[in-house]
Amino acid sequence: MPNENNQMSASAKKDVSALYLPVAIVVAGVLIAGGLYYGLAANSNSTGGGGAALKVDIKDVDLEGEPYIGDKNAPVVLAYWYDYQCPFCKAVDVGGIPQIPIEPAMPQIIKDYVDTGKVKVVFKDYAFLGDDSFTAADYGHAVWKLYPDKFYEWHEAMFEAQDEEHGGFGDETSIVALTRTIAGIDADRVKADVAAHSAEYREEADADAQEGASFGISGTPGFITGEVLIPGAAEFPKFKAAIDPQL
Repeated sequence: MPNENNQMSASAKKDVSALYLPVAIVVAGVLIAGGLYYGLAANSNSTGGGGAALKVDIKDVDLEGEPYIGDKNAPVVLAYWYDYQCPFCKAVDVGGIPQIPIEPAMPQIIKDYVDTGKVKVVFKDYAFLGDDSFTAADYGHAVWKLYPDKFYEWHEAMFEAQDEEHGGFGDETSIVALTRTIAGIDADRVKADVAAHSAEYREEADADAQEGASFGISGTPGFITGEVLIPGAAEFPKFKAAIDPQL
């Protein structure tokens, strides 16, 4: 969330900064220090997560049990930390955010790398924008456990439905309603699973976020592939430059 794409226009950066200042106040002291957020806002061209770049390696990322798409034995892994309430994540996944005028990278990543068996994308929680973020993370875990072949369809539907932060969509009622629209998923079964395992899922979400922070990911989205950290709403060429040398 605090990371912005390097290729955004000056006017877009100004609009986004004004829009998300209240979010900085809300999340300060939760997972991201307020001072770090303001440092990023002041230096929106930063590519190092707001501080000295940390050495990363996808081999150090815990991938066990996490949702993924692609060949489980693909030669390249892309780990993706996200929050379903984060507009920058939506910009990367499906686009449609006027203040973040970029081409969504994920469709091209899937077409060029996932569908061809070259890349496995692993999804990691970084829920930090309030109760709706954690509720969405809970449901993501349940969908993956019960209907893994439907996870990505559900994941994309969640971003398509995203509205303004803390707006109408995102609470349990709206997520259950959306889940009912996905053919092949029993929304009542998913809801019951969340009720039974919410504490477990919250622990897993917290662990994902803490792991991401340990690699220098200071907000969403954040990506690691190979030994490259890609912070913020990057466009496809940045992912291509990190993936191709590994193939």
